[in-house]
Amino acid sequence: MVDVFRLALRGLALAVLLAAAGAPAGAGALGFDESLRLAQQRSLQLPAQEAAADAARQMAVAAGQRPDPTLKAGIANLPLQGSERFSLTRDSMTMRTVGVMQELTRGSKLQARSARFEREAEVALVNRRLLLAGLQRDTAIAWLERHFQQRMRELLQQQRDEARLQVQAAEAAYRGGKGPQAEVLAARAAVEQLEDRLAQAERDVALAGTQLARWVGPRAGEPLGDAPALDRVALEAGELEAGIAHHPQVAVLAQQEAVAQAEAEVARGERQPDVSVELMYAQRGPGYPSMASITVSLPLQWDRGNRQDRELAAKLSVAEQLRAEREEATRAHAAEVRTMLQAWHSARERLQRYDSALQPLAGQRTQAALAAYRGGAGPLSAVLEARRAEIDTRMERLRLEMEAARLWAQLNYLAPRQHGAAEEQR
Repeated sequence: MVDVFRLALRGLALAVLLAAAGAPAGAGALGFDESLRLAQQRSLQLPAQEAAADAARQMAVAAGQRPDPTLKAGIANLPLQGSERFSLTRDSMTMRTVGVMQELTRGSKLQARSARFEREAEVALVNRRLLLAGLQRDTAIAWLERHFQQRMRELLQQQRDEARLQVQAAEAAYRGGKGPQAEVLAARAAVEQLEDRLAQAERDVALAGTQLARWVGPRAGEPLGDAPALDRVALEAGELEAGIAHHPQVAVLAQQEAVAQAEAEVARGERQPDVSVELMYAQRGPGYPSMASITVSLPLQWDRGNRQDRELAAKLSVAEQLRAEREEATRAHAAEVRTMLQAWHSARERLQRYDSALQPLAGQRTQAALAAYRGGAGPLSAVLEARRAEIDTRMERLRLEMEAARLWAQLNYLAPRQHGAAEEQR
């Protein structure tokens, strides 16, 4: 009866495993593109830049309007002595006045002030693209980090299970008098070393999950879907110069330079004074006629060389500073991207060497040592050493693939990319 029960349990377990194996890959999993969409939906930096752009647009409209007129009211020529003191109606010169003054700002000045805020709105939008590119890059790296850390853990689990079988074989040989106890101890030590490395791998998987949760939230704990194709990057060496010109960080500096140029235009306009016109109505006491007056005011820029011209020169110097910084940043980004591109190509070539030579040779060495041990022509220590070397080779290959994946993410997301509905064209 017990045997029947055990057989039933084994059948149920087998059915579960077969059902799991038959499930479509990535079903209910957190895919790569989905993680990028989640990260963008959860981001608060992107709406902040959109709000900054909207604020600058609102200011652009306000800056393009003439100043509000000024309403004036007062009393002129009020007597302070004699029998008519403080009287508003007895003296013929006393007047109650009301007037309005308007500054007639030049249209070119208003246009320059408005354009300055329009350039600031463009800076905010380019900043949004820069933040989105960084968001996609960091999310991609975090997703790939967890993907490869899980693969390393799975490799170590597989090697640990095989090492446990070797312990059983060594113990059986020792009990049968066909092997020394030292081989049993060596096999057990190999298992413990793998357990230690597996514990470290578990820690790395947990840390990678924490980093991914920073971007995608609670769904970071879900199983991951299939990895994207990592054998091509969006930018190749021949497209480097054009790609760097559209790099969001370079574009931000270009827009900041445009803001400085717009501020210089505002300062240039301030060298021309604006006329103010004032219209006043004055009411006198009974028996005296009311009066009206009009006044035109013009600021006297008597020290333009030390004020308005100096301000213009300062703004032009700031624009020149930003131009130089943009060109220097463009060169630095070009060198950085070129270096990453070379490193990525080198990593891909090394991966091919691992696949074509290093890993097969390590596996063949293990199989040869294992065959010699089973035939009584070699010690178990040679098998353990070959197994350890094979594990190290496979782990090193995964680390190299993870390094290439990080470079792929950095190169692929120099600028934001569209993933489904992830990025709206603004």
